[in-house]
Amino acid sequence: MAAQAAGDLRGKEIVVLDLTAITPVVDYFVLATANSRRQMRAIGEEVNRVLREAGSRRIGLEGQDGSNWLLQDYGDIVLHVFDEESRSLYDLEHLWADATRIDLELRTGETPSIAEEAESSSDSSASEHAS
Repeated sequence: MAAQAAGDLRGKEIVVLDLTAITPVVDYFVLATANSRRQMRAIGEEVNRVLREAGSRRIGLEGQDGSNWLLQDYGDIVLHVFDEESRSLYDLEHLWADATRIDLELRTGETPSIAEEAESSSDSSASEHAS
């Protein structure tokens, strides 16, 4: 749901990292790149709307105004939306390289280029909300 909402607003390079085997703190990271701060904010607002309708409550928000990185924490899912420079600088895919990348098929039929592997999760509800 979160990845699809980001894709619906033309987020780029959308990746879902399954962290369940690595850390007990969070289950999934949803990463996306935005072309502008305005798009970054729009993606964050849409993901929040979609997850709220699905019953998830945002418990944390960082980088809302004037930032190059937006983070929204839903407990089991954390959304990261970056501009291109910040995504490259922080390189969360490399930092969390041991995480399984969830293969995405967004409604547009596009498969994000950096999504490589798929693995079933025992927590299908959180997995469904992340995708």
